[in-house]
Amino acid sequence: MFVIITYDVGVKRVGKVCKKLKEYLTWSQNSVFEGQITKTLLLQCLDEIESIINPEVDSIYVYEVKNPNYINKTAYGVEKSFDDLFL
Repeated sequence: MFVIITYDVGVKRVGKVCKKLKEYLTWSQNSVFEGQITKTLLLQCLDEIESIINPEVDSIYVYEVKNPNYINKTAYGVEKSFDDLFL
């Protein structure tokens, strides 16, 4: 399945959440990851993220796209790339 995950977490946890999501998906923009993932791996990823976040103040949104053929992604301005930031 194709998913888009966005997050809004405390400053102390941002790096840990970002690092964990990089293990499973592709970084596309600040606090946004996307990509193909199996249901099993998605559940594993979310389980690991739940151990990092504080559910009383942090939020994670998961958008499951049933048919990614119907997504039209258009970037306006600079299209960010995780590799460009660190290489």
